[in-house]
Formats: sequence, structure tokens, C-alpha cells
Amino acid sequence: MSQLDDKINQHFAGLVVRKDLVKTVKGNAIVPTYVLEYLLGQYCATNDEATIQAGIDTVREILRKHYVHRNEAGLVRSTIKEKGRHKVIDRISVALNDKSDAYEAEFANLGIKKVIIDSATVKAHPKLLVGGVWCIADLEYMFTEDKNATPWVLASIKPIQLSHFDFDAYLAARKQFSTEEWIDLLIQSVGFNPQMFGKRNKLSQLVRLIPFCERNFNLIELGPKGTGKSHIFSEFSPHGILISGGEVTVPKLFVHNGTGKLGLVGYWDVVAFDEFAGKQKRVDKALVDIMKNYMANKSFSRGVETLGAEASMVFVGNTDHTVPHMLKHSDLFDPLPEKFHDSAFLDRIHSYIPGWEVDVIRGEMFSSGYGFVVDYLAEILRALRNHDFSDRYKAHFKLSDDISTRDRDGINKTFSGLMKVIYPHGEASAEEIEALLRAAIEGRKRVKDQLLRIDSTYPAVRFTYIDQQGNERAVTTLEEEEYPAAYHQRITAEAAADPGSEVVASVQAADSPTAALKPEPVNAVSTTALPTIPTLKEQHLVFQENQRGVAFDKLFGPYLVGAKRIIVTDPYLRMFHQQRNLMELLETISRNSKPEDEVAVHVVTVEDEFSGDRQTENFEKMAAACTSVGIQFSWAYDTSGTKHDRDITTDHGWKIVLSRGLDVFQRCELNDAFSFANRMQQHRQCKEFNVTFVRLQ
Repeated sequence: MSQLDDKINQHFAGLVVRKDLVKTVKGNAIVPTYVLEYLLGQYCATNDEATIQAGIDTVREILRKHYVHRNEAGLVRSTIKEKGRHKVIDRISVALNDKSDAYEAEFANLGIKKVIIDSATVKAHPKLLVGGVWCIADLEYMFTEDKNATPWVLASIKPIQLSHFDFDAYLAARKQFSTEEWIDLLIQSVGFNPQMFGKRNKLSQLVRLIPFCERNFNLIELGPKGTGKSHIFSEFSPHGILISGGEVTVPKLFVHNGTGKLGLVGYWDVVAFDEFAGKQKRVDKALVDIMKNYMANKSFSRGVETLGAEASMVFVGNTDHTVPHMLKHSDLFDPLPEKFHDSAFLDRIHSYIPGWEVDVIRGEMFSSGYGFVVDYLAEILRALRNHDFSDRYKAHFKLSDDISTRDRDGINKTFSGLMKVIYPHGEASAEEIEALLRAAIEGRKRVKDQLLRIDSTYPAVRFTYIDQQGNERAVTTLEEEEYPAAYHQRITAEAAADPGSEVVASVQAADSPTAALKPEPVNAVSTTALPTIPTLKEQHLVFQENQRGVAFDKLFGPYLVGAKRIIVTDPYLRMFHQQRNLMELLETISRNSKPEDEVAVHVVTVEDEFSGDRQTENFEKMAAACTSVGIQFSWAYDTSGTKHDRDITTDHGWKIVLSRGLDVFQRCELNDAFSFANRMQQHRQCKEFNVTFVRLQ
């Protein structure tokens, strides 16, 4: 186990489980993660390997005996009949039969209906009436001659969720973890390996948790397929429900005027709409109107009566086009059905997660470390709904007066949710608070900037905040930094009518709300500037996490032209992807050298403690490859104490100081020959890093 796993087991003994166990025991059972982890938490919440293996066997046996597979439902029904009584794990929903004045249960997988259930049980577990709940139930079979009676009798029922938890102990244990450790623990709890995500992507994963701990939080995430957008909402918590966007009706979501039956928002903490995108989807305008009112006022009307609810609304869907295409021809809400592509509806959304920044989920991205039993974390997040952290930044920062009340509400709710998730004990430094505030502002800014493109009546907003010294700081979205020309275009009526048109109305740079506030320190350039002409100058470049468009040819190439000897110092050239980065730098050097010239490249690095032989073998392969292209490649393992230096020095007077060495790209699938990210650097997402070019002569 890692040091973090040891620490997790020390402070949360019995409340955590090894995340790879879920896949180990799941097999072909179509059962939510929180159900499996509920069982694993009963038998495997330990770091003792023998106990874990025994617990896995027990859980497997429970699933084998009691979980109902639909294709084996007949066998299970026969077992109940022959034994007279049997325990099953199934999703149970309840409906009121007003003719017989009785509640009747339906077992989804077992395939039986009209099982009588007493009123007290329904009152104790009202979610049985809406959407159904996974339960462990004792079923009895008692044959009767009465044709109107059912032979199935529900002896007992136990919803699969945590019975109790100590909230104060949770807060006390949180104080034992650093911010980085706690975020990694949460990422592992969601089921992912934190080593595969940068800070920005980790934060995006945690924003997905806000609807569970913040009442009436409206969130949208649009992005490519396969990025895990709906995972948290389908399997993470028994307090959330995921429904298909095409299955939504006013009675199902809010209230049935005929029967008075309350809809989903009255019973669930989170209602998430899967597959929400799709321009051709038919949408009931009445549904859009009532959703607008609910998302703005937390209430909805039933005839003359107005009802309130606390359910957060989440919308997830797939994009059909790239970000620059959407910015050029329409907006970032482009995939939505026409009736939802409405400025009044979209203005109710508090935050927009850029799903295109999240990598497609691969097997190596899943965690094998320890994380909270998700049902425990779900209960903690639910308890946090009673807290309000929205004012915690006001001791250090103030939002600009230009920000409207609705924008301010979105920022405050997102900030409050992130504080609850990461700092539930309320202890955070000014720098840590600022990072969350900037993330909250960016999420709302992404919504508002698109509204400016959709509806010209919206005024431009300066999304800035002010520190205690009175300095005003601007916040930009990453796509604004990557595609500034397209981002600040206003789509004309002709272009909106014809998606293939390129008729756009340009907005001058001065009209950008943050244009005047972008920092331009001495010897520095903006975050997306890259040398595009061979005019060399001393400068400092800063790159954000998830930024694309970076390539060694553009970044380093002009500064390597004409060099005869180049020294690369980087202690982290150990793993395969790091050595591959070095090979790509050698390609850049080759492309910027004349065929008749030879260049000596010397690498200074640190020998890998465990895989030094493989590291050396790869360097030897590089040296052999370089001989045919006029590069004299050599390397040395440094032991002199310069292990922290990361730079490229040339013999014609330039030193390029690298904050992260050459390891500036996020990991991609290296074995996929048909991936552009694998083959072309500019299509890869970056880590956060900076580069300084210094003239030595």
C-alpha cells in the first residue's frame, strides 16, 4: 500500500474499501457500485489481506445466493416457493393500488408485482414510491385459492444504505490530511487513480459532487463520449437518480395534477438527466417552462398550490463537434435540443464543466487504492447540505460590482460546494480559497459568455475579484485562452440560421470584459503565446493545465536553430513516456538542423532506482537512432546534487529553464497508433508548466 492508503486506513478504519475489489466481485451483475460497496464495507473494510480475501468470498457468496439476475428469475421464484422463504437483493418500487387501498411492491429483476407492503414501511422509505430503491428483502410464498390475492408476501425489507455515521469524527479526521492528500482520497473514493489526473481535472471530478452537498445546484457538463460524465450520478449515491433525457415528463419530474403524486424532485437530492444533448429531440415546452421556474425559485406550481423542493439538477450530454468548431459556428451549448437552447433556461445554470478537457476513461485510470465506501461519503455529503460555506472567501476577496446577482449566486453556490467537499472543517488558507473561487467564477463565466453569443440583450460582464490590497484579478476560461479570436465572436443572424456559414461579427479585443485586465509583466507574454517567427527574445511563457496546441517544434525549435552542442538537464527521464518526450525533442533538434550539420546532444539525468537497466537500454536505442540523422547523443547519470535542475542549454547563447522538465504533457494511450494525441503533440493536453528563455551572451 502507499503511504496515503496507510493514512486512510489509520483515520477511517472500517469506512474505506479497496476500490479494485468492486470489479473483482461484480462479475456480470448489473448492480450499482454503492450496493456492492455496501456489502464490501460490511466484510472488507480493512487493510488485512487475509480478511479482505475472506470478505470477497463472503460477498461473492451473498451475490450468488441472493442477487437476482433477470435470466435466473424463474429459478429464484422456484427457490422461494420450495423453501417458503428466501432473501433477495433487488430493486424494489412501490405503487398505491387505490382500488384495494393497499401499497403494492414490484421487484425489477425478480419479475413479480402486486406484493403487499405495509404503510409503515412505505412511510419510512418514501423513495420506494419514486424510481425504486435497491433493498435486501425477505420474501415468503404462501399459496392461496383466492384469484385476486398474490402468493408473495414481503416479510422484511432493508434499503441498502448506511444506517448511521459520526459527522464530527469525519471533520476531525479531515484535519489529519493535507489538501493534496484529501483530494487524492476523494478521487480514489470516486474510483479513479489520482496519479492519472492533474489538479484541474481533479477539480472537475469534484465539481460533479457538488449537487450532492449543495441544495438546488444546477450543473451542466457537455463533452465527448466515454469521459465518465454520468458515472457519479448513476452509481455513486443512493440519494441521486439518473434518468434519460428523453424520458422526462412534467408529472414524473414535478407533480401529477390528477393524482397529486409528487415527482422526482420531491424525493431525490440529485436528479441527473443523461443523454441530454441532441438537437432533434422532441421536448415539451411546458416542461422547459416549469424547469425554468424551479431552477430559479426552487419551487413549482400544482394548480393553485406552489410546492418547494431541494433537488439539484444535473444535465450531461455528448458534444458532436470540437470546441473551436462550436465557437466559430455557434456556441458551447450547441448540442442541446432547440427548446433547451434558450437563454432564460441556460441562465439558471450555476456552473458548466468543460467535458472536453476530461480524458476518455481507460483501464489504467481506475484506482486500486483505498477510498471511502461510497455510501458513507454519500451520507456525509448529504449532511453537508445543511451547511452554508458561500461566504468563506469574503474575508480575503470581494467579487467585482459588475457581476450580477444571478452570476454571483452561481459563483457562491459553486464555491460553497467545493469548500464543503475539500474543506468541510472550514480551515483553508487564502491561496487555497482563491483557487476554489477562481474555479467557481470560471464555471459561471463559461455559462455567461455563451449567453452573450446567444442573446445580444445580455450585457458584457467583467468576471473579476479584488484582493485585500485592492488588486483586481481577472478570470478567464481555458478555451478563451486557447481560441481568443473565435471566443469573442458574436454570431450574426445569418450565421445562426446557417450552421455551415462563416458569417460572424467580430468583437474587438477591447470589448472583451477581461482584455484590459490580462497581466502583461516585464519579459512575459500571455499564456497561449508561442514563438511563431524566428525573432528570439528573452521571455516567460505560462501554460495552463489541459491546454492544447503546445508542440516542441514551436516552443523550442527556433531557439535550437544553429546550435552545435545542446545540454539537456532533467532528473525525470526514467519512465517510458518521459523518455519518449526526450525522443520527440531529438526529433525537433533534427528538424531544425541542416542535413550537412552535426549536433552533439548530451543528457544529464538521474538513474532510476528500480529500472535503471531498462532506462539505460532506452538511451542506447536513442543513441543508435541518432547516428543516422547527424546527432551525436550521449548521457550521464548525475550524482552531484543538480537533481532539481531542469533546463536546455545551447552553445550559441540560450538557456531554456523548464519548470517541469520535458514532462509537460498529460498521459495518453501510447499504444494507440490511431490516436492523434499519440502521434501529434499539439493534440495532447498539457500539465500546468512554465518556460523561461534566458540569453547567456
